[in-house]
Amino acid sequence: MTAALPRQAASPEEPQRPPETPGHKAKRRALTLLIIGLLIGVPAGYLVISAAQSRNSGKDKESKYSATGLSEGWPSKVQRRLYQVPVPHPADRIAYYETNNWKTSRLYVQFRTNSAGLDSFLEGMGVNRDALRKNDISISSRDQKISGWKFTVPGTWSGLTHKQKNPAPTQDVVVNTADPNYPMIYVVSRTVP
Repeated sequence: MTAALPRQAASPEEPQRPPETPGHKAKRRALTLLIIGLLIGVPAGYLVISAAQSRNSGKDKESKYSATGLSEGWPSKVQRRLYQVPVPHPADRIAYYETNNWKTSRLYVQFRTNSAGLDSFLEGMGVNRDALRKNDISISSRDQKISGWKFTVPGTWSGLTHKQKNPAPTQDVVVNTADPNYPMIYVVSRTVP
């Protein structure tokens, strides 16, 4: 059996609280309900937004990796470094496509630049304009089919194959200098994992 604890008497100096009015009781309950709603609603809203962003991110990656041809835009810095494709500035009409399998990985890149950009690109690969051979289409018909490039149209074509020792990539380059001020460059860089 437990003994009842004595109750402390109210201090005579402390004024007595008036009984709670119905209006005050309603305000207190509304405030409590608001706090509970915020404690539940804010994390739930965060989870909904986070899930939507995560799903959209997955869709973006899915569309990127399910592409079956050139995609407009710059290849990532990692891709450019791995495949040693130094796209110069300024450049436009940029598109790329990457394929990977257990045997060989390839990066297809096309872009248009100016004359100095062509020199900068070739220099970044470790070659110069003298390495380009007139009317040499160094990109194979297989790679042309995959990328959708057609070099049968009359043009001022030059090409080169820059072979390097594994694991460094080998690059096949075709340059269209129909407009010598703005050459169009096509590159297939392949590496063996």
